Amino acid sequence: MTQYIETVQPGKKIFFLSDFHLGVPNHKESREREDKIIRFLDSITPDAQAVFLLGDIFDFWFEYKHVIPKGFIRLQGKIARLTDAGIPVYMYTGNHDLWMFGYFEKELGAKVFYKPIDWEIAGKKFLIGHGDGLGPGDHIYKCTKKVFVNPFFQWLFKMTPPAIGMGIAKFWSGKSRLHNSDETFFAEKEFLWQYCNQQHTILERDFYIFGHRHLPLDLKVGEHSRYVNIGDWIGYNTYAEFDGETLKLIPWIDPLN
Repeated sequence: MTQYIETVQPGKKIFFLSDFHLGVPNHKESREREDKIIRFLDSITPDAQAVFLLGDIFDFWFEYKHVIPKGFIRLQGKIARLTDAGIPVYMYTGNHDLWMFGYFEKELGAKVFYKPIDWEIAGKKFLIGHGDGLGPGDHIYKCTKKVFVNPFFQWLFKMTPPAIGMGIAKFWSGKSRLHNSDETFFAEKEFLWQYCNQQHTILERDFYIFGHRHLPLDLKVGEHSRYVNIGDWIGYNTYAEFDGETLKLIPWIDPLN
């Protein structure tokens, strides 16, 4: 079902970020990255009409009934402050944090999506998602993901003591991260770009916005549309902003660096 943002208010913008991977490679570097992201979010708050977080915000996330992963409280607090101020935060699950079961919606006021969703924003058509498991190839991950999102498997995992379950999941996160570590552009290997071109033949959109790739990309789709991959906050610190007419892919310069 298409989601709608009727207009972008004068002086306001829609912001898109992805792939923070909070939790790696160690506590110190993760904490420094989290602080940097908070500084960025603080800087855009006066101009933000909505914020999209497109998955892999955490290098691992799994919600047990009464337990969530340790840490990341500053980002969670910032999300809560944004939503409390009336700025919607739309979160997408990624392949590292796909097990969100209501905590972010109930406690922080965010809206969580589990797959690519069509949006119409100020009359422009968007397809927005994280990007994992889309396009040709990657059959092993696609099969694995079917298991991981299966309700029975999720119930079984919840029955595993957190100390064991967290270790298993962190091992998988490391394998998945290495699998997606190629930051070189090859047109024939850009599965998300191929996916966008294929989707464009079914239903034309103006913009296709994804993360997952860890590489900032702005590529043509069809005659007048664009695929924008918003990169990551490990090596690039890139984000996209939309003012109702123009979509820009921008590297953020941290004033403290």
